[in-house]
Amino acid sequence: MLLPSHSPDLFDRFVAEARADWAAYVDHAFVRGMGDGTLPQESFRHYLVQDYLFLIHFARAYALAIYKGRDLREMQASLNGLKAILDVEMDLHVGLCAGWGLSAAELERAAEAKATMAYTRYVLETGLRGDLLDLHVALSPCVIGYAEIGRRLAAVPGALDDANPYRVWIAEYAGEAYQEVARAARENLDRLAAEGMTEARFPRLVTIFRLACRLEADFWEMGMTLAG
Repeated sequence: MLLPSHSPDLFDRFVAEARADWAAYVDHAFVRGMGDGTLPQESFRHYLVQDYLFLIHFARAYALAIYKGRDLREMQASLNGLKAILDVEMDLHVGLCAGWGLSAAELERAAEAKATMAYTRYVLETGLRGDLLDLHVALSPCVIGYAEIGRRLAAVPGALDDANPYRVWIAEYAGEAYQEVARAARENLDRLAAEGMTEARFPRLVTIFRLACRLEADFWEMGMTLAG
């Protein structure tokens, strides 16, 4: 389990309640393989294509969050998440894939894997049937989890060396720009919870978080097995 470098917040409470599912996600063999450079490159290539499609749907989820915002502050917080996807992560994927001979047009024409459909539709459905807090809880394992994974992998000896083919991915998510995106997401969760969460509601939010973590682990597994 990754240890927080900050005072415990709502996200940390979710992690504490879903330890097994969180650990299966952040310490998956796919993740460890990126850190030590042993992940098969065909697995990473398959993941990159699917993650590009995944991010398109997550951008829609953040657009839904903007619509559900009750005031300009909430709308701006969701807009920042949307911009992080469209202006940072999508460019990262296009750049990485270009180095492997994949164009943006080819990425968009790719068929979605079952794990991609399952995860993205779960998040969108959660947002459609629930409120803004439900939606951001469903989004949080991805946006905050990738920052945690990036920071952890960056500390692995040799992970950022030129010899590791996954160093660019690790550096991007370990970098200050993305770490700030994750910090803002944590703060936004706390603000939303302060206005709309009771302790009676907390177990239902944990269920949303736990299922999202499981779907994240399934996404890594899809990359490992090259599943369609």
